[in-house]
Amino acid sequence: MELKDKVRERYGEAALRIKSAGSSCCGAVPTQCACGDPITSNLYESTETRDIPQDAVLASLGCGNPTRLAELKPGETVLDLGSGGGIDVLLSARRVGPAGKAYGLDMTEEMLALARENQRKSGLENVEFLQGDIESIPLPGNSVDVVISNCVINLSADKSLVLREAFRVLKPGGRFAVSDVITRGDVPSELRQSMLLWVGCLAGALEEAEYVRTLAMAGFESIAVEPTRIYNIEDARGFLAGEGIDVDAIAPQVENKFMSAFNPRRKAASNK
Repeated sequence: MELKDKVRERYGEAALRIKSAGSSCCGAVPTQCACGDPITSNLYESTETRDIPQDAVLASLGCGNPTRLAELKPGETVLDLGSGGGIDVLLSARRVGPAGKAYGLDMTEEMLALARENQRKSGLENVEFLQGDIESIPLPGNSVDVVISNCVINLSADKSLVLREAFRVLKPGGRFAVSDVITRGDVPSELRQSMLLWVGCLAGALEEAEYVRTLAMAGFESIAVEPTRIYNIEDARGFLAGEGIDVDAIAPQVENKFMSAFNPRRKAASNK
């Protein structure tokens, strides 16, 4: 099974379980995926989610809060890549107001159905959910002010294409504001795979320097990475021990090398 099919299957299952049972992330996602502390928990303030349908909150499987960090302004058009149950789209729609627009793009039919139901419950009208791939965004070029994403680009087999597509749809001067999982420094490949399975379930996180190079090749400027959560070996001890890994032996090779990071970038105002 290809990576995209695995991602679609896993997140489809998550959406169905949340919709049918009101499960939390941990009940909705297969047991080999990480959930709860320290990746997906405590990302949103209660003041942010009090007007958001509970199923949208439960379906949040991200690693950050790009809507808060993106500094959205009234009247802007926002696109969320891999919008899942819709929490970041709904939060964005509230921030940009009735004069703005929030798009959510997802390839998983079950997640789209859940997101549209959450939109209906929210009463927000400046929202539109689109079905499609983040490698081929179904919007015209220069059409959105802000592209956000929450721990989804790392799931793509062609991250460079995703970033080029994000650059294409951004208006000149538009912002790319993404939370994602990255690695910092060298990690042995077998340990990297175990940690990535813990961090994000199928996550193919880029190494920090490679991520910066890929952003630059897509056309973004003034690139920097801002860590929002750095994961230490104690965070992963229970999972890794369950995989038969000697945690203490590998600790020096992985400690503080996996993180959630925020990447606020702009498309130059002169770029078309």
